[in-house]
Formats: sequence, structure tokens, C-alpha cells
Amino acid sequence: MRTEGQYGGDDAHDLRHHGDVEVRDDGSALTDLAVNVRADTPPAWLRERIAASLGGLAAYPDGRAARAAVAARHGLPVERVLLTAGAAEAFVLLARGLKIRQPVVVHPQFTEPEAALRDAGHRVDRVLLRAEDGFRLDPAAVPEDADLVVIGNPTNPTSVLHSAAAVAELARPGRTLVVDEAFMDAVPGEREALAGRTDVPGLVVLRSLTKTWGLAGLRIGYVLAAPETIAELSRAQPLWPVSTPALAAAEACVSPRALAEAAHVARRVASDRDHLVAGLREFGSDGLRVVEPAGGPFVLVRLDRAADVRRHLRGLGFAVRRGDTFPGLGEEWLRIAVRDRATVNGFLQGLDRAMALAGR
Repeated sequence: MRTEGQYGGDDAHDLRHHGDVEVRDDGSALTDLAVNVRADTPPAWLRERIAASLGGLAAYPDGRAARAAVAARHGLPVERVLLTAGAAEAFVLLARGLKIRQPVVVHPQFTEPEAALRDAGHRVDRVLLRAEDGFRLDPAAVPEDADLVVIGNPTNPTSVLHSAAAVAELARPGRTLVVDEAFMDAVPGEREALAGRTDVPGLVVLRSLTKTWGLAGLRIGYVLAAPETIAELSRAQPLWPVSTPALAAAEACVSPRALAEAAHVARRVASDRDHLVAGLREFGSDGLRVVEPAGGPFVLVRLDRAADVRRHLRGLGFAVRRGDTFPGLGEEWLRIAVRDRATVNGFLQGLDRAMALAGR
């Protein structure tokens, strides 16, 4: 691991690049393995719940029921919950609402936390996890003077699932520890989750409901933290930040029915991911390497001529996520979302063809 300082100005990585751009760049109909939102969502029952909320649009949003439902889902008092317009809003609230002197972001990871901190005028230091170490976390690598540390678990784009114990080691008195658990509900049993923990000082856990349930266009997520932190973030939030349909979705997505379905989906995703990884291993003799073990609904691979392979994949009808916009990664990296086995099989055939074309 190594640490590097970054602030504003030019940067080799486009922190605002997201996977949806890979699909929307042109008018082609592409099979999407670039965006980490579950395919074929939201389910019909959830669409119906959201649609039923439209009759209440004349009234201002009332988040009390949804907030109570989220709190109950994690066994917490409501004072420890803040509903947000997706996890991305939470990053902005943290950057603008907390008094921060020395923020550190552990990379490679989702780039919005650093972008939000930099936009708020903060100098951001990076701890870069290394491919040679499997992108595993060493808590000792984070500077002691950091008063805010951000880490994803499981981490986007590496798909590494850090142990809860290792992440909790980052906690210190006077430090805010932000753990982005946007993909934790895709992990069977949510093992290594810190959501619901109240014994870790300065812990802030972010959750998103957009990935598993296909609600990226609705914008709904939440923050779990100590009441005083929630109060600070709430003061930085505009009035009525979460719409009535999004509140209905939040309440529905933490219901017993939804949790049971999410648990089933997590097991299916794990099985489909194993199938994808097994297929990718077949390209090992061609120089492709998979970051393992993968814990999220996506995998990270390294291969020569990755940019050419990605371009040829587009020509064959498949979109994957470029990796060079993530600090700590370069052009030789690609992120691939887990899809059903039929889609994966088609993609693997396309990858074989794309790699052959790139090798010419």
C-alpha cells in the first residue's frame, strides 16, 4: 500500500465517470455488463408499491414511516437513521456537513466520495491498495492523523470483501469512519457488515437501495450513524430531500418479504459470479487475471490491451466498465458485472472473439 496526496486541479483519473456512460455513449443496443445495478429490476411488486404512492404527490413527503422501517430493519433507534437521495447524496452531506481536517479515501473504490470531498474544498489523501496484495486492507497503512476515512465493503470495483474486524480497526476516537456498504445486500448473509453496530466509535455506514432493487433513477439510500452525526448531516440536507415514491420504495425494500427476496438474490448472484469467474479463468493462458476472491456482484480483471478488448466487445454488443478512472488502476483493468448464466456464456464467447481481434 502507499499513500499519496491529492487536491483539486488536474487528476489522471476521471472521478465523475460512471458505468452508465459505457452503455449510453452511442445508440447501439448493448448487453450491459458495465453497470452494477441488478438486471430485470425493479420487480413487479415493488413497481406496484411505488405506483400506489403517486396518489399522494400533492402532499409534502413524510419520511417518518420509512425511517422507522429502516431503523427496525437494522435494530436501531430512528435517531441513528438518515434517509438520503441515494448514497451519492450522503457523500456530499459528509463532505459539507462535518468538520474535517484530514480526510483519507482508501482506493481503488467508488470515486464519488473523493469527488464530493474535493468539491467541498478539502485536501484528500489516498491510501492505494495494491494488486500484488489482492487489494486487501492493511489498517496500519491509514495515517493516524486522518480524521475521516472512507472505505467500501465489498469494494467497488475490486469486489474485495474486507473482514468487519479489519475495517473496524480503522476506528479511532475523534475519527469518522465511513463504510460504503452499497453492495453488502448482495453478499449472502451480509457477512462482514457493520450496519447496525453501535460499538465502533465514529462509525458511519452508508447503504443504497438502488443496486439490488434497480432504483437508480429513483434515488434512495440511507445513513446509519450516531445521533449527533445524523443531526449534523441533517442540517446540511435540503428540505424534503427524498420524494414520496422513494420513501415508499425504502419502506418496501426493508420489509420481511423484500429481505427474504434479497437473500435469495444474493445466493443466486454468488452462484452466477462463480460461473463467470470460472469462465474467465479459462483465459489465464492469454494473460487475463481475475481479482479473487470476489465478494460483490461484479469482478475486476486485468489483461493486456484491455482498451482494445473493450472496444471490440462493444462492436460485438457487450459493454463492460473501464478501470482506468479508478485511482490505483490503469488502462489494463476492466470491471464486469455479474449477470445470469446465459448472458455470461454469451459474453465469454464475445470476450474470446474480442481478445483474438485485439491480438491482431
